Amino acid sequence: MKRLTTLLCAAQVCLATMAGAAPLLITLPPETAVFKPSGLPGYPLAQQKCSTCHSADYINFQPPGMTLAQWTAEASKMQHVYGAPISDQDVSIIGAYLAVTYGSAQASDAEVLAASSPSPGQLSAAPVAKVDAMALLQNHACLSCHAIDHKVVGPAYHDVATKYGSDPQALAKIASSIQRGGAGKWGKPLCRLTRS
Repeated sequence: MKRLTTLLCAAQVCLATMAGAAPLLITLPPETAVFKPSGLPGYPLAQQKCSTCHSADYINFQPPGMTLAQWTAEASKMQHVYGAPISDQDVSIIGAYLAVTYGSAQASDAEVLAASSPSPGQLSAAPVAKVDAMALLQNHACLSCHAIDHKVVGPAYHDVATKYGSDPQALAKIASSIQRGGAGKWGKPLCRLTRS
């Protein structure tokens, strides 16, 4: 009985100590890995779309000398298995960039040129007057960091509308934040998609 009482007292002391403990705060180091620059259209697309989910280091960890077919299959896996917000056209363009920049393909290869230059019929042309805002947010992975009505990593769109709703310079300010990041305006995190 004495042993049980001692054990219960020790448990109470432990629980009381844990209840007063501060939560553990972990600060990750800043991202330093970058995608290798290229003139191919897949380079900015990879910066925008791939870095939503993973570091550029992920690319460096792939086996060297991968072919266009292998890199395209990797990009397709990201789309279909992991749910990356990329279209089939994006898969081809990113695959070509990765195959030339990190793999065994050459920029002058016919397959790379075809994948990097989609035919006009493949390009989706939305009318200028009517834009599906939700599709735009999903296609550019904005919803990975922002939500309509609550903060995720970046501010909620309702909060942005409230802050800039009556500002005549709103369009220029928001465009600048999208292109360069909004560090300091809404807290510490910087949108990974807009870092260069």
